[in-house]
Amino acid sequence: MSTHTRPLAPAPGTMQKRKERRMFSTSDDSAMMKQVQTTHAPDGREIDVKPILQIVDEILIQFIARSVEGHEVKRDQDALEMTAALAEYDMLDSLAFIINKISCELSCKCSGGGDAHASTMVLLNYLSSYAWHAKVVLTLAAFAVIFGEFWLVAQLSIENTLAKSVALLKQLPDITENAISYKPHFDALIKLVKAALDVTMCIVEFKELPSEYISEDTPPMSVASTHIPIAAYWVIRSIAACASQIASLIGMRNESISSASEAWELSSLAHKVNSIYEHLKQQLALCYQYIDEKRHMEAFHNLIRLFETVHIDNMKILRALIYAKDDILPLLDGNTKTKVSLEVLRRKHVLLLISDLDLSQEEILILDNLYKDARSRGETHYEMVWIPIVDRATWNDVNRQKFEYLQSTMLWYSVVDPFIIEPSVIKYIKEVWNFTKKAILVALDPQGRLSSPNALHMIWIWGNLAFPFTSEKEESLWKQELWSLELLVDGIDPTVLEWMTTEGKYICLYGGEDLEWIEKFTTTALGVAKAGKFELEMVYVGKSNAKERMQRMIQTFATRKFSYFWPNVTSIWFFWARLESMLYSKLQHGKTVENDQIMSEVMTVLSFDGSDRGWAIFCKGANEMARAKGDTALTCLRDFERWRLRFEQDGLVQAINDYLQQISTPHHCNRLILPGSTGGIPQKVVCAECGRQMEKYFMYRCCVE
Repeated sequence: MSTHTRPLAPAPGTMQKRKERRMFSTSDDSAMMKQVQTTHAPDGREIDVKPILQIVDEILIQFIARSVEGHEVKRDQDALEMTAALAEYDMLDSLAFIINKISCELSCKCSGGGDAHASTMVLLNYLSSYAWHAKVVLTLAAFAVIFGEFWLVAQLSIENTLAKSVALLKQLPDITENAISYKPHFDALIKLVKAALDVTMCIVEFKELPSEYISEDTPPMSVASTHIPIAAYWVIRSIAACASQIASLIGMRNESISSASEAWELSSLAHKVNSIYEHLKQQLALCYQYIDEKRHMEAFHNLIRLFETVHIDNMKILRALIYAKDDILPLLDGNTKTKVSLEVLRRKHVLLLISDLDLSQEEILILDNLYKDARSRGETHYEMVWIPIVDRATWNDVNRQKFEYLQSTMLWYSVVDPFIIEPSVIKYIKEVWNFTKKAILVALDPQGRLSSPNALHMIWIWGNLAFPFTSEKEESLWKQELWSLELLVDGIDPTVLEWMTTEGKYICLYGGEDLEWIEKFTTTALGVAKAGKFELEMVYVGKSNAKERMQRMIQTFATRKFSYFWPNVTSIWFFWARLESMLYSKLQHGKTVENDQIMSEVMTVLSFDGSDRGWAIFCKGANEMARAKGDTALTCLRDFERWRLRFEQDGLVQAINDYLQQISTPHHCNRLILPGSTGGIPQKVVCAECGRQMEKYFMYRCCVE
């Protein structure tokens, strides 16, 4: 039997297609849009298209596409169960007629290379009463019937007598025997089918967007709505082209195939449909972004209302803040390293430690000591939960390892995964609790009420004495305080507190990192003590926000033995953290340097720290104190003989204060550097030396040590 070579569709049809292709590639889709819109007259019927899409995907992708691509087609148990469930889908009964009608139209009108646009318009008219998403799904279903029947007969004709007889009557080609020659043809066909299915899925997704969060006239949705009709047109037209290719195989049993032009035709359509898909996908992403923002805003306002409501316990609040579902255990117990539910926090005082991944080891160490102390005291028992605030956009393996390391160092609870914290909660934490970068410690009582938006400052100053961390407790603690050495070093070094109670002993706290000044100052001070025959203990307290440099200073002090010093960076860090906390606490209670001595003295010490040189505070007992900046303090000590008599009469502290008054000059330049995330910057700051209002500047610092 002779073998002939002919194209898949008659030449006139091919010429017609090329003509149409030129027309649609050069004309604006808006003209065609009007034609398409005239066919659209939906009657409001609702169709659940998801089950149909599942069947279509099963036929076209899971079976035929995988076979064409050379993959083994497997049916796992899930797929079998899904097919069984779809068999119970009642709506297929009512849709079978329209699917069959479209199949007939695709088989008859689309064969022989007729007018593709006209065929597409006929199909759209058939489907006029359906919504856009239903039109494309039903058309795909009709094509799945055609392609599925063709593929069944073609595949089974090798071993099934009935299938072989049907294939003979239709004169279908042996696609198994001639797989190589048919592969480009079917590859192009499958590529177009997949593109059409992608766009269809996209159109269905638009339909299923929640109307309570996005409406038809909302910009992302309204833009998409203008493109969906034309997208539906090109999907249906693509399916018509695919059906035409299947129909053209009838009668080709003994003929070879020249598929280059037809494959190109399908590829061209696939390119067009893929472009539509990319555009719709972008619009869909914008819609989801809009919906997420609306949901997050709704959840944000719900959280605000939740905190305004009285609750019998703290579970509603904690579920809203940490994790609302019951599908996972959201907390990791730092002690046992096991996952636990939020129930472990029910009706307990809870401290939420909120930070980024730059939480320092010093902060963890101090909190660890306080947490252990609290657990040993029944009357001040509370639980603590670490909630890390991270950026999903920059999250990587390094961040994951950092999170897990920090988590491993904590004895208290932490969330099992940073991303279980909802964006609305992060928004609340940042906007209501004013979290920026520096760690905060939010205190909640057993009913979930807010005790303090940041108890970290209280706990730094007074430790667990601040329990239950309310503003009232904070105020009562301040009423018991005076500016004293005990307030400065409480909880840091018991040795200094012992010196304070020793009769006749003077103490000098000094700081800075100018080694030349430190050497001169300590030598001079010890010389004055020897000359005045009094006992002087000197304590180096370093400088704030300079951990690496302080580590080097500690090593230098250990070698050169200038004076007594704190042998770890944590103590130095904690000294300055407590001072900053005192300032913040006073600001929160509306205090100013004019009406509060402690605040004035704290700001003075912080301004000393901002200078390039050193500084010193001389103390006797708890309350006698004299202070000066580095050069002034050094000058004062060098002039000891000038005020020696006053020292012998009134003591060291009073004598220094009097002499400092005598040698003070109008010329000075003081700086007060406050961390931007302290929680509140005072509008007015008075100079520690002259009492005039200081000018305000902004400083941005990157200190890589």
